[in-house]
Amino acid sequence: MHLAGVLTALVTPFTEGEVDLATFRALCDRQLDAGIAGLVPCGTTGETPTLSEAEWTALVQTALDAAADHQARTGRKVPVLAGVGTNSTASTIDAVRRARKLGVDAGLLVFPYYNKPNPRGLLAHVERAAAEGLPLVLYHVPGRTGQRLPVGQLAELCAVPGVVACKEATGDVSYGIDLVEALEAQAAAGHAVTVLSGDDFTFAPLVAMGAHGVISVVSNLAPRMTVAWCDAAATGDIATLQQLRRRLQPVVRFLFADSNPVPAKAAMAAMGLCSDELRLPLAAGRRPDPALVEGLE
Repeated sequence: MHLAGVLTALVTPFTEGEVDLATFRALCDRQLDAGIAGLVPCGTTGETPTLSEAEWTALVQTALDAAADHQARTGRKVPVLAGVGTNSTASTIDAVRRARKLGVDAGLLVFPYYNKPNPRGLLAHVERAAAEGLPLVLYHVPGRTGQRLPVGQLAELCAVPGVVACKEATGDVSYGIDLVEALEAQAAAGHAVTVLSGDDFTFAPLVAMGAHGVISVVSNLAPRMTVAWCDAAATGDIATLQQLRRRLQPVVRFLFADSNPVPAKAAMAAMGLCSDELRLPLAAGRRPDPALVEGLE
């Protein structure tokens, strides 16, 4: 499996406390019609810690249905990656098994948060999850897990059989380049793993330096523009890259001025895409200036 391009870390819409599957399906369809390269339900942006198992299943199935209908209509296969990571190996394995049974293309495995596993424990965690047979995308996000792994350790985890990509979300381009180079060396030895940025602020320079794409939040609002931004970085189209940077970087700044996905939902509500309702312990934030989101596509 070669994951590349822009994959969207989807928000989970709520209406009066309940998951709004009809709106979620509309959001998936909007992403697919805009040319997005992958759907990622039930990650951090999807408020996964607040979802029940039944809600998680319904959201993942809805994304799978949208992707299948899109493929039947257009012939274009779009992978679905479901968030499966927890800070317990047993519950992570259970989520991987459920995701595999549903038929997702890969699982997004965030490294365990709060308990800060030691290197041997983290390796065993990844190995046991990967042994379930579902392709995995490792998710390195120190801001959520409290652990910034050395590049060599992250590369070792990426070498576990069954790992197909790494979402690298430090926002440190130098670190990302070091990881790209480490995984290029491993690919030469026969184990190819793609690097996907997990940071909207810095994915374009990282893609320009050899990363393969991004799992994005801003693409919830502007999928078509984010795809064009990533393509411009990959092809060296500097004029388009700078034009889209001027338009989208202010949006990205807004999206991360508060805890994700609080601003994303506020902005999407301003665009009429979904409500700004969240589940506690997150609370709704301020709406953006209408000019900020006007014309996003």
